[in-house]
Amino acid sequence: MATLTENKTVIPPSTHPFAHIIHRLEAGGSMLPDTPENLKQIIGIYKAYAVPMDFYWRDLLYIAERVFLDPLPAFKYFLPQSYLDLPNHYAGDTADLRIWRGEAGAHPELLEFMDKGELGKKLPKLFHHLWHDRVNMEFAEACKQAMLWHQGMGGRFNDYLYTDEYKANCDRAIAAYFKGNPLMLGLHKYFPELFYEKCRDLSYYSNLGLFWEVMAPVFFEMSDIYDEGGFSGVPDAMDFLVNGIFAVAGRPIYHHVYVGDECFELIPKSKAFTWLYEAALPYVEAVFYRTAPFRGTKSYNAQAHEVPGEQKDFHYGILYADVFPVGSAGIPPTLLMQDMMHFLPSYLTDYYDNYCRGDDDVLIQLGITFQRSMYNVTSAVIQALRTALLYPLDDPNPGHRLANRQFFEAQMDRFLRPEARLKDIQSQEYR
Repeated sequence: MATLTENKTVIPPSTHPFAHIIHRLEAGGSMLPDTPENLKQIIGIYKAYAVPMDFYWRDLLYIAERVFLDPLPAFKYFLPQSYLDLPNHYAGDTADLRIWRGEAGAHPELLEFMDKGELGKKLPKLFHHLWHDRVNMEFAEACKQAMLWHQGMGGRFNDYLYTDEYKANCDRAIAAYFKGNPLMLGLHKYFPELFYEKCRDLSYYSNLGLFWEVMAPVFFEMSDIYDEGGFSGVPDAMDFLVNGIFAVAGRPIYHHVYVGDECFELIPKSKAFTWLYEAALPYVEAVFYRTAPFRGTKSYNAQAHEVPGEQKDFHYGILYADVFPVGSAGIPPTLLMQDMMHFLPSYLTDYYDNYCRGDDDVLIQLGITFQRSMYNVTSAVIQALRTALLYPLDDPNPGHRLANRQFFEAQMDRFLRPEARLKDIQSQEYR
């Protein structure tokens, strides 16, 4: 691995405002400093994130594949047993590629929480749901909505959703789903774009579900490795993510709809859309960087100019968030913070007991930990892109080192905004 000293002997030091972070990236590190405390925080939060994520991906696929165009999807968050048992393609004995050594079905901690909730009592599912004592799928849907809105950011997935082929696939699924319902078939005949747009929305449900199906076992395995003492520092954790990105990069992204026992392929696997380019990179761009401001905190009135006129200038993702829980599903992800709180490993609970200002402060501290962890995930994405597009970190060619430098500097330019938290996460006092 290249070292900072070696980099300086090949090309001059960077003059970028984040030069020290760029040099760390050039040495194979992460944007997040390599400290035992940071390693503990990010691994603990990955595990706490993976458990609700195990519900998110299953429910996203259930909605995309089975609920589909139900005009009143009142029970779309009530997962049937078949989707709880649905084998994860990256865990268990039947895995296409076994990333996590655990079981392929729903995680035991998730099943226990679904059974008893925060109340710790086994009550009818509807009661837990109405009491909001459940996994908050609204967060997952907010992420999906960000991907749908910030569409067309690389890959061919979004372009396909506007082709005649996709519309024809939708027509067949719609006809089967509403067979015997002349009202809905008539609406589709006269307002086809209404139904096509809803199908596009559901295709993003499938996209995100297939993306998170990979990430859940990745985070579970990272938690197990940490428990076994297998990570020596933050760069090790980042490298595991980089290797995982390349291992699953070609995973198919598709959208199948099931009407009874019949399968309709809205997006066939034969289109060869892949996990890295059609799901992972658009997700990072839409959710980590962009998303949208909270309704009620910014004016969407064009004359007020509180929201950028160009979507590419949006900067409301977790990498920019002022982590304060305001009760909504966007960024900062208050509902995710609430979900993660139920599944914290004991060492992270003890950490918060030492540093939090009482129980009411836990969500904020948990959100800041999550922010740190997502800077590490973003670092893995940046390093993976550099590996795919440019040159090895220890390349002896000065021109190649300079190209890497320019790439890292361009990535860091995005954090020059005053809202960015890159400066904050350099200090352990950011709590």
